[in-house]
Amino acid sequence: MHTKLNAGARAVRGALLAGAWMAGGVLALPALAQETPQAQEPQAQPAPADMPKVEITGSAIRRVQSETALPVQIVSRAEIEKAGVTTAAEILGRVSANVNGLTDGASINVGGDQRGFNSANLRGIGTSSTLVLLNGRRMANFASPGDDSGVDLNNIPAAALERVEVLLDGASALYGTDAIGGVINFITRKDFQGLELNAYGGKTDEGGAGKRTASISAGKGDLERDGYNVFAVADFQRTDALSTAQRKFIPNLEVEKRLGHLLSGYTSPANIRLTSNQRDRLQELGFTINGQPITNRLINLSAPNCAPPANVYLPAGTGGVDACTYNYMGDTELYPKTEKASLLSRGVVKLGGGHQAYAEVALSRAKSWYTGSSARVTGYIDYRLVPQLVGTGLEDLDDDYPGELELRMRLNEAGQRSSELTSEGMRFVVGATGAVGGWDYDVAYNHSVNTVKDRDTHGYVLYDELMTGIQEGLINPFGPSSQAGRDLIDSIQVDDVVRRARGTLDSVDFKLSRTFGAMAGGNLALAVGGEVRREKNRFDPSALLLSDNINNDAAPEGGRSTRDSRDVAGLYGEVLLPFAKQWEAQLSARYDRYEQVGGAASPKIGLSYRPSDALLLRASAGRGFRAPTMNELFRPTVYSATATLPDPVYCATVENNYSDCADNWDTRRYSNPDLKPERSRQFSLGAAFAAGRHVNLSLDYWNIKRTDLISEIGDDIILGNLAKYGDLVYRDEDGLIDYIELRKENRGAQVARGLDLAVTVRGVDTAIGRFGGRLNGTYVLASRIQNAPGDAFVSNLNKFVTDGVVQRWRHTVSFDWDRGPLSASLQNTWSSGYDDQNTAINIDDGSVVAANKVKSYSLWDLSGAWQATPTLKLRAGVQNLFDESPPYSNQAYYFLSGYDPSYTDPRGRRFYASVNYSFK
Repeated sequence: MHTKLNAGARAVRGALLAGAWMAGGVLALPALAQETPQAQEPQAQPAPADMPKVEITGSAIRRVQSETALPVQIVSRAEIEKAGVTTAAEILGRVSANVNGLTDGASINVGGDQRGFNSANLRGIGTSSTLVLLNGRRMANFASPGDDSGVDLNNIPAAALERVEVLLDGASALYGTDAIGGVINFITRKDFQGLELNAYGGKTDEGGAGKRTASISAGKGDLERDGYNVFAVADFQRTDALSTAQRKFIPNLEVEKRLGHLLSGYTSPANIRLTSNQRDRLQELGFTINGQPITNRLINLSAPNCAPPANVYLPAGTGGVDACTYNYMGDTELYPKTEKASLLSRGVVKLGGGHQAYAEVALSRAKSWYTGSSARVTGYIDYRLVPQLVGTGLEDLDDDYPGELELRMRLNEAGQRSSELTSEGMRFVVGATGAVGGWDYDVAYNHSVNTVKDRDTHGYVLYDELMTGIQEGLINPFGPSSQAGRDLIDSIQVDDVVRRARGTLDSVDFKLSRTFGAMAGGNLALAVGGEVRREKNRFDPSALLLSDNINNDAAPEGGRSTRDSRDVAGLYGEVLLPFAKQWEAQLSARYDRYEQVGGAASPKIGLSYRPSDALLLRASAGRGFRAPTMNELFRPTVYSATATLPDPVYCATVENNYSDCADNWDTRRYSNPDLKPERSRQFSLGAAFAAGRHVNLSLDYWNIKRTDLISEIGDDIILGNLAKYGDLVYRDEDGLIDYIELRKENRGAQVARGLDLAVTVRGVDTAIGRFGGRLNGTYVLASRIQNAPGDAFVSNLNKFVTDGVVQRWRHTVSFDWDRGPLSASLQNTWSSGYDDQNTAINIDDGSVVAANKVKSYSLWDLSGAWQATPTLKLRAGVQNLFDESPPYSNQAYYFLSGYDPSYTDPRGRRFYASVNYSFK
């Protein structure tokens, strides 16, 4: 523990030194990090009355843009361009407070949950507790049912963004119950005129994962002069697939040597899984493989010649000493092929009398093509079809199916399993703004839809006809099939949209605000608002999927479509009280009511004190609640399996021999219609300081606690504490685990607290140009979960537990330079190392995987730009300048093995160039 604190302290110390270095003007930094409102110099005098006012995320009251009682980080359009990122998910990947969000890399699997979903996760407390807005209003959540509920970042029109505001403080009092972790507000251009063309091309050093993008923006009309403005931004992106064969770091991970227990016992030629009686009979007969008597129940008649390179003889792997092991990490994808397109159009027109009408249309489509290893098949044949076993008398044994052999085969002749995931977003907003009787108003109707289609395209076959082909000898499990067998496989390939999901949000919202009499520090201001919305979800599995006849794609339990909906209403108010020259209070409260769940109030208070023009002190405290999502309430049961874990009950009967008593146990994951809301309380303390004209610093402490936490108990925690959770483990008549129940319940609590550090330097003029820069970092002091009231808290701070880790320190730092038409930017993103998931077990020899500490992860990016003419700008850059590979990890939660794909990037060094042409 002492070592961990020292490592974190060194990271923070390094960050502070970097800030001091910048403050000296030797170098300077603007990053793709976030610009904080406090980064702007405090104003000594009140703003002129005609200075334009804006609304900052975290407040419903428009004001002159300056520091507030709540910490807000801003990512500008210029910073996004300097980083060379083109999607909303890539932008948030460089926000230090965003932890364990869903990404394209982490979603790689075969038949897994919520593929294609890119999400945000502030503070690592959950996607469902992070609210994502577009221009201050909600979007429909990703429709496919699963553990996470949130906006698919693929539906954000990244090319149209003006900036991103990240409120790093729970904001349930203004925005609603799902803002416990914070709010991310993607803000698009509002009044664009002229024409702008952008093109971007990138390639990787080792091949694969190339990217091409193109966008066009066009707008007409000056709102003040012409009385209207209308514009549209269209964006098209394509990224190529990346396979394991295209990356040198994959064999360097030595997955076969280190993680053989995570590889597959389904091989080509097929492994045979003997019953205990069959193994004993063959041992009595002196049956051998490779000249050695068999010892295990899993055998392969071709061992040790296992048709390499994908199928290997690996005694320490899942195949063991008598069979073969399949290394899927040599035969799958690290990054999917994607095509993304979006269109944002907005129009506004003056109506006279200070009123305006506006309309906004956002359309998006993201297609992802997932390609995994070839299909696993559990087949059965009469042993007499295997020449080596003829005459062994297996039909005389006391088995359930005498003489039948279980095959664990890899169906290479069907090709790799491939699927196509399409997520489409559609959002229409119409509204009006203006002033009536001294009140500013904004009222709008919002219709937002997300649809998801999951299509099996290749490698998935009809199970019943496949079994017939194996049993009749047309399909050969141990070698090439006959032409008739290959024709049969081709004829039973599945090409079907197996899952369709649609989520719809319809809402009407309003907001009124005005100022009243003057107080000692300025005018008192009031805002009130409300929202009513209807949320609808539907999930439609195809008839073919419901038949449960697709090999490797099981039907959902219950065999039915689902339709769920609910009404939600909320009302809020906010008061801004500048009660003294140096003091300002921000009071707000919201009441939300959810159909079938109930309602609750969420109050919040913020306080700021400015003892001098250069220093701002601030604090906030509030309460909130998060209503359970419709997925948590009504999701169909999902069948899955654990990582390889020991069963203590079974282990006690075999002298704790893990090779016998550890396995991938079946699980059933249930929703729960009786869930109650989570409750939360959070507070923050911070300071912002302007050190002269060039340097701004801020440091904010944040603390969040949730109770009645909606969660499942981790399967590893259940089996590690059967005295308390044994009722969740269901056993058969022999006492072996049948399945483990993972049910959503209101359990225990969650605590997260830490520090946000921001250092900004800008406008340092020297003889060789202007320098600037920025550092944004998050240092987590605690992140832990209590599974039930009274239980000890389990920490995932710098330790991988069940499904992920929260790193102690993450930062983004950048250094910028410009001189005339030339500019350059050097950027770094860094995540601290942590204790790995060191509980995996090799079920062949019973050994526990060697303990590992995952190394820190640091990526450097470099870009340069030339403003060739007033209308033409060229940029070129290198991402992952030093070709840093993902650090090795033992983790067994994600489909990909050998590293953690949730925060690392397997693409390696990438080169890109872009061109921007604009005129008005």
